Amino acid sequence: MIEFITTTLPTNPHQLSRPLRYELTGWHVARRGDYRVTFRILGDDRVLLIGRIEHRAHAYRSQ
Repeated sequence: MIEFITTTLPTNPHQLSRPLRYELTGWHVARRGDYRVTFRILGDDRVLLIGRIEHRAHAYRSQ
């Protein structure tokens, strides 16, 4: 997971994720196995702000 977040995801975050909607507009989610990474793309696509890393069973439940 660390390699995915630090190496793979920053190379092309738009292609490896999908944008979220409604109250999560501006956030993206990327799938990696059974886990979901929720993040924002800041500035010129070079900075990713990681919001959450969760198992898919818990990723889409409201808290």
